[in-house]
Amino acid sequence: MATTTKTLILDHDNIIQKVNRIAYQIFEDNYTEKEIIIAGIASRGYEFAELISETLQKISKIKIKLVELKINKERPIDSNIELTLHEKDLSDKVIIVVDDVLNSGSTLIYGINYFLNGPIRKLSTAVLVNRNHHRFPIHADYVGTSLSTTLQDHVEVKFNVRGKHSVYLK
Repeated sequence: MATTTKTLILDHDNIIQKVNRIAYQIFEDNYTEKEIIIAGIASRGYEFAELISETLQKISKIKIKLVELKINKERPIDSNIELTLHEKDLSDKVIIVVDDVLNSGSTLIYGINYFLNGPIRKLSTAVLVNRNHHRFPIHADYVGTSLSTTLQDHVEVKFNVRGKHSVYLK
């Protein structure tokens, strides 16, 4: 029987440091904006987006609107993408699409494609872990950490309700 080993990549404190750095980078790049929409890809991307939004609200006076982007991660091309915000509320806004892990790029590219049909001001992406195995021409503007892994490796992100977050490589 094969055993599965897990290697801790980021502990709770490391993740909070990454969140703080990304929030400050977003603020620095958008300090003149009145409102920023943070669109977290369900479910762990949304949890990461919550952390970024909370930090942005603490460090700036910019109105932060957190929304959830629901997409089928297994089959994003066939996914009926849903956003917990009306499309008219996206007009002339800065949007940051957030996910936990950028692996092949398919979820993130289909996620940002949702916003390209409207008159938005600016679109950026943020991820906690960038795996560098992209099959699609996409990159993250804000990255917590980058990993060079094998295709067989799995990155597991855990956001714990009691506040002990972690990232493991399996």
